[in-house]
Amino acid sequence: MNFSRSAPAPLDQADGLRRLFARAQIRVVPVVSNPHMAFGGVLLERICTAFAEQGAHVVVVDASERAPAPHEVSLMELREGIEPLSSHVSYLAARGLLLRYVDTHGSTANFVSHLADAAPHADVVLIHASAIDHCRLLGRSAQARRARLWAMDARPLLLVHDHPSSVTHAYASLKLLTQRAEVMVHDILLGASDFSPRAPRIAEQLRSCTEHFLGAVVRDVLLLDPATDPHQSAPPEMRWWATDCLKGSAGPGGRVTDDGPAYAWSAPFVAASAEQNS
Repeated sequence: MNFSRSAPAPLDQADGLRRLFARAQIRVVPVVSNPHMAFGGVLLERICTAFAEQGAHVVVVDASERAPAPHEVSLMELREGIEPLSSHVSYLAARGLLLRYVDTHGSTANFVSHLADAAPHADVVLIHASAIDHCRLLGRSAQARRARLWAMDARPLLLVHDHPSSVTHAYASLKLLTQRAEVMVHDILLGASDFSPRAPRIAEQLRSCTEHFLGAVVRDVLLLDPATDPHQSAPPEMRWWATDCLKGSAGPGGRVTDDGPAYAWSAPFVAASAEQNS
């Protein structure tokens, strides 16, 4: 059975050009899930807030280990499964859905093209999935390499909590992405209190191990306290990161083309860390 959507042909040349232009503007943000954290949904919500504050419409493709299974209609008509949550955020339950787009090379890169057709209104497609799913999406096949030319506008963002099992899983994800998908630059979103005594050490360990053992780079580490009011504006470092993603500052394969802060801690966190180290 063919699960690809059967889109109607463009009505005229102008319609085809509009669809092509809409696809060219989409920024695909790979967010690597982490099943060893209890508040991954909170972090996703804050990421969406950061993009929404830039005026972007975000489609969240939730294909993580704990995501809901896709609605039956999504298997036949992808756009019918996209649920609007607000004026700036839409949601697609997609656990296991990417595998329905796998080709003979083991790549699911064509999923991005189908989603771009299904959501032409999207500015950002946030794909929340496991590292192995992202490897299939950004793998070594010719189709995946072509998809990178526009899909890898943002570096993969790995979610992690200041707990040993979560950190171990995040490092394993870094290893998979580096060795299988050959993505060499990553960002980390660390969910922890502003005053967590472990967070600075976790950030440094992940950065150091990634560089020395994998030959890759953790470029930015963002700290976000999951206990903050979800109705508050995104922290300044999150707004900077979202703006950076929208500019498409990382080229094919995550190559960095501009400079930015390697660590983006909030002021209370910096103050607490300095006091502990004095």
